[in-house]
Amino acid sequence: MNALRLASRLSSRASSQFLPRGGATAINSTGFRATNAAFQQSATANISTSLPAPKAPALHELGSVDHGFTDDRIDRIAEPERRAFTYLLLSGVRFAYASTARVLVVKFVSSMSASADVLALASAEFDVSGVGVGKTITVKWRGKPVFIRHRTPEEISTEASVSLDNLRDEEADEERTLQPEWLIVLGICTHLGCVPISGAGDYNGWFCPCHGSHYDVSGRIRKGPAPLNLEVPPYKFTGDAKILIG
Repeated sequence: MNALRLASRLSSRASSQFLPRGGATAINSTGFRATNAAFQQSATANISTSLPAPKAPALHELGSVDHGFTDDRIDRIAEPERRAFTYLLLSGVRFAYASTARVLVVKFVSSMSASADVLALASAEFDVSGVGVGKTITVKWRGKPVFIRHRTPEEISTEASVSLDNLRDEEADEERTLQPEWLIVLGICTHLGCVPISGAGDYNGWFCPCHGSHYDVSGRIRKGPAPLNLEVPPYKFTGDAKILIG
C-alpha cells in the first residue's frame, strides 16, 4: 500500500512539471488510475506466484481409521476350516427354518380337516327289513330328517307313467331310485325348509301344511309354491335290507 502511494505521488509530480496547471488536474487523475491498475495487476501476479500450491492432507490428519475390515477378515488360504464351518452353520439354520415351516403347514391343514366324530356322522347305515310295503319311516342323517318309503307295485307303475310335461321340476321316477321299491329323500320342503307330512296331500305322497306344497310318491313337486323336488341324498345298498346314506 505504501508503494502504491509513492507511485501516485511520483506520477503527479512528473505530470505537473511537463503540463500546465489547467490541464494538470485532469491528466493527473487519469494517470493515477492507470498507474493504480497496473500496480494491482503486478501485485496479484507476485502473490499468486509466491504462494505454494495446496497440499493433500496426510492419512493421520483425517481422523480415526477403522481397521475392522482387515482385523476381522478371514484368510481363506490360512484358515480353510472357517469357511466350511460357516457353510455348515448356514445350512443347519436353513434346515431348521424349513422344518418349522413344514410343521406349521401340516398342523394348519390338519386343523381344517374334519374330526373323527364329524366323519362318523357323515354316513349312517339303516336296517329297513322291518318296513312294510306301502309304509314310510323317518330317520336322521346329519341332523336332517330322511324319508324312506317302501313303495307298492301300483305306486311304482303310477309314478313311472307320469309325463314330464306335467312336472315343474322335470325328473323321471327311475332317475330318483336305485331300486324301484325303495325311495329315499330328504324330508325338507324345497320352499322354506319345513318338514312335510307323509302320506298326505293330493298325490298321497307328502304334504307341507305351511304353504300347501304337494309331492307325489316319487318326491316330486306337483302342486304348491315349492320350486324343486325333494332332494335325494347319496346312498347305496349294503345288503338286501340295509341302506348306507352318505
